[in-house]
Amino acid sequence: MAEDQIRYDILAQEALRGVMRKVLAEVARTGLPGNHHFFITFMTGAPGVRISSRLRERYPEQMTIVIQFQYWDLKVTDTGFEVGLSFSDIPEKLEIPFSAVRGFYDPSVNFELEFEVKTDTAEVEPAPAEPVAVVKPAERKSESKKKAAATEESKEAQDEAAPGKGAEVVSLDAFRKK
Repeated sequence: MAEDQIRYDILAQEALRGVMRKVLAEVARTGLPGNHHFFITFMTGAPGVRISSRLRERYPEQMTIVIQFQYWDLKVTDTGFEVGLSFSDIPEKLEIPFSAVRGFYDPSVNFELEFEVKTDTAEVEPAPAEPVAVVKPAERKSESKKKAAATEESKEAQDEAAPGKGAEVVSLDAFRKK
């Protein structure tokens, strides 16, 4: 097989990160439409990631955040995004370069992107079955039975992650539609 001197793999990764960037920029501008919400997995040790030392100690390799009900100050640039989230009732600001994102998933439409991530030491291949930390959104009143069920699951997960109990570590596979 001929050597790929154009590096289509890198071009495809950049194009798919552009999809994520465009979606997040639109959400920052207008808010989440309908039932859309995002699970974003990123490598905490990747260059440019800025999270508190408390979160870095708790999630030294990777973590997954949920952009759904309770987030604030979502800002998107050409190279990354920042968002405010609450972890065990402690507000945190996260700055995440798109190059650190390993996975982007919108379960409302079963849309998923996986990326290779370069860290300081090596390139990391996507591994969707690997456990990641998930921060669940708080409960809010729903408009349909489906939303009510999803909200109840979120409340139960949040209760389990209450102070002193730690965050639940789960696989992204648990959120995929079968």
